[in-house]
Amino acid sequence: MSDSPKKRYGLIGRNIDYSFSRTYFGKKFSAEQYQGYTYENFDLPSISDFPELRANHLDIKGLNVTIPYKEAILPYLDELSENAKKIGAVNVIRFKKNGKIKGYNSDWFGFKKALTPLLLPHHKKALILGTGGAAKAVAFALEKMGILYAFVSRNDYPNAIRYEHLNETIFDTYSIIINCTPLGTFPNVDQCPPIPYTYFTSRHIAFDLIYNPEKTLFLQQAEAQGALIENGYPMLVFQAEKAWKIWNRS
Repeated sequence: MSDSPKKRYGLIGRNIDYSFSRTYFGKKFSAEQYQGYTYENFDLPSISDFPELRANHLDIKGLNVTIPYKEAILPYLDELSENAKKIGAVNVIRFKKNGKIKGYNSDWFGFKKALTPLLLPHHKKALILGTGGAAKAVAFALEKMGILYAFVSRNDYPNAIRYEHLNETIFDTYSIIINCTPLGTFPNVDQCPPIPYTYFTSRHIAFDLIYNPEKTLFLQQAEAQGALIENGYPMLVFQAEKAWKIWNRS
């Protein structure tokens, strides 16, 4: 009898030893008694290594995708869900029974579920710090929620404000500030997006997609001005459970 696992899952990214997903799914499989299920990290130096991973691990049932490959993975997939097409980024891959692999996005769902309980009637506009794959998923979620948004970028980008142009008037207009950059992620905990933190108020929500550390410098400085803060952990849990449902579709 083969001793190979009944179901094999994993995460692709670069420098992902810190991975939330491996710990989360390891605990889930143990708590819910999924015997023989495994979840492992596949640290890829380049996204061009993905076809070799796919060829050498035909028993994989599903993968998560993290920085920096949420957009770069697209050309390597056979199919995309409608939402993933609209977002232009993938964080879930499902290996179908017909041998094809399909990309999905559960980040937007996780963010929407995590943000919704924090909202008050005046939270109608948001600033998205960053323009990568996570930022695109956040923008998609905000559209679904009827919240207007603008990106904040170091460079010229559609519907974007440059960091150096942020001022008190903009902060008065946009009462939700979402960090979708990696700035502040462990071990670089002394970093944060270059925004004027003194303009945060008690009417603001500061949401950081980072979960390690629990309270980034971005969140610390926003909280010091009275803002309501949330880190990325609830979003990660919601997106992970959505990924689990995607992998287990018939």
